[in-house]
Amino acid sequence: MNRILIDTDVILDFLYDRKPFSDYATMIMDGCEKAHIEGYITPVIVSNVYYLLRRTASHTKVVEALRRLLTFVRIIPIDGQVVTQALHSDFKDFEDALQNFAAERSGTVDVIVTRNIKDFKNSGLSVLTPEDYIKIQNSGF
Repeated sequence: MNRILIDTDVILDFLYDRKPFSDYATMIMDGCEKAHIEGYITPVIVSNVYYLLRRTASHTKVVEALRRLLTFVRIIPIDGQVVTQALHSDFKDFEDALQNFAAERSGTVDVIVTRNIKDFKNSGLSVLTPEDYIKIQNSGF
């Protein structure tokens, strides 16, 4: 349960320090940095984070933040099969479908951590909010 796909919203909560969500996002990112949690993201998440951060910061600062992030999270690939699965899925949001099927196909992700649980109702993986994930981890499971 320590191998997680970290959704865009959680990363943005962490990087923007969006209260009250950033507290649990920070715990997750700290766990990744200390190697207690294996954190994964996709190329789409990197692109989305770049795009959203770039609205408020320079290219150089955004790239620096992403480089730092990639020192403690890993990227799982999105290939043609993932795209095809996403296109043929019951997911209402294509981007979420891409994240989900990349995580499922990777074979390394146990849980998707997101604040948008409802968007992943069709996932074959466990889906938890950052708060629920941290509570479960702290309870010793």
